Amino acid sequence: MDQVTSKDGTTIGFDRLGQGPPLVLVCGGSVDRMADAAIAQTLSSDFTVLNYDRRGRGDSGDTLPYAIDREVEDIEAVIDAAGGSANLWGSSSGAVLAMIATASGAPVTKLALWEPPFILDENARPPADQVEQYERMIAEGRRGDAAEYFMSKVVGMPPEFVADARNQPWWAGQEAIAHTLAYDARIMGDYSIPTETAGSVKVPTLVLAGGADMPFMRESAQALADAIPDGQARFLDGQGHDVDATVLGPALKEFFSSS
Repeated sequence: MDQVTSKDGTTIGFDRLGQGPPLVLVCGGSVDRMADAAIAQTLSSDFTVLNYDRRGRGDSGDTLPYAIDREVEDIEAVIDAAGGSANLWGSSSGAVLAMIATASGAPVTKLALWEPPFILDENARPPADQVEQYERMIAEGRRGDAAEYFMSKVVGMPPEFVADARNQPWWAGQEAIAHTLAYDARIMGDYSIPTETAGSVKVPTLVLAGGADMPFMRESAQALADAIPDGQARFLDGQGHDVDATVLGPALKEFFSSS
């Protein structure tokens, strides 16, 4: 594992693997960089992949108070460690963070996004007080309740899955990073497409979706691609939000390698 120091002094841990043009990976909500280990390995045949832990997770620090701008600076620090510019890929709410960083002027060559979870139907969006709910539960020491809230009220997992989750070996990991759920909720805002931010992305951008488990993802991906000046959408049939790296990998290699 390598480390870099972000602008506010926070240590950011990352894995560097492979050879080729630099490519930085941004994980989504409720996970750390290990969630992207398989896609990092797949892409390492063609790129120098930097797979980092977002602040508050895994091997990275967490300087308070939280601000989205600090996460943008983390991405910029990792890109600097990559050589000063890089391709950028993000998954889920991490895709939205990657888009925000690119729109803010981070030195990104090309941008690819996997199922950014914008919801066009305003009646189907998560509770508007999501940030406050997480922060209250974390302040009260109820990390498990925060993780359950995310699974049930935001992701919409079946009640039987949520009820059994606390008994699973991965549950401790969910509780350890439960405080970061509020971070991703801030990044997502009201879950509508931030057209001004999207319009400020000036690099070639690929928005990917599968939609096998959440069909609305395809419609949202197309709408976001349409809002980005040099954006395009691509759909990977049969893929759910937890995408198969062997299916996603070739699509990303094709996009990032094209002139």
